[in-house]
Amino acid sequence: MADITRLTEVIEPEAKALGFDLVRVKMMPSEAGDGGEALQIMAEDPATGQLVIDQCAALSRRISERIDELEEQGEVLIDGAYHLEVSSPGIDRPLTRAKDFANWAGHEAKISMVKGYEGQRNYKGELKGIEGEEVVIADAKAGDVKLDRKQIHSAKLVLTDALIAATQPLDTSGADEIVETEEEKADD
Repeated sequence: MADITRLTEVIEPEAKALGFDLVRVKMMPSEAGDGGEALQIMAEDPATGQLVIDQCAALSRRISERIDELEEQGEVLIDGAYHLEVSSPGIDRPLTRAKDFANWAGHEAKISMVKGYEGQRNYKGELKGIEGEEVVIADAKAGDVKLDRKQIHSAKLVLTDALIAATQPLDTSGADEIVETEEEKADD
């Protein structure tokens, strides 16, 4: 199994060098159906909270080159074959950093606690923010709850109209234009 802490140590400076903030580093089963793994990297441009395709490609190249360089020096960061996936966090983004819980306060979130957590394991409601190392959420069932950030397994924003309104796409040019092709006209 890959050491996520070490991968983050390797990847974060590459993201910073391009002016991006690292949101998440995660190993997961590959969607290619080949039984391999995927190294998922989410990053954002601090100015926009997003990455466009060219930025994803630039970060992917930097990460690939750095991992290859370290492997040539004898360090094995990931056992076996894997796919590298670099993306923007998206609208219903994961909440992984303290600043995520602060920046997205006022929006609806879903939080799942680690296995073995004593008490309610899943929370959903308005994210109130962060106080020290405790995330505050107004859960629909339990009311205002403070959760130890270290005990959170996963947290993400819930797609709502308010979130969509607060998250504007980088480029909406052409979004209001519908282009009909000859094939589509023939189907009518």
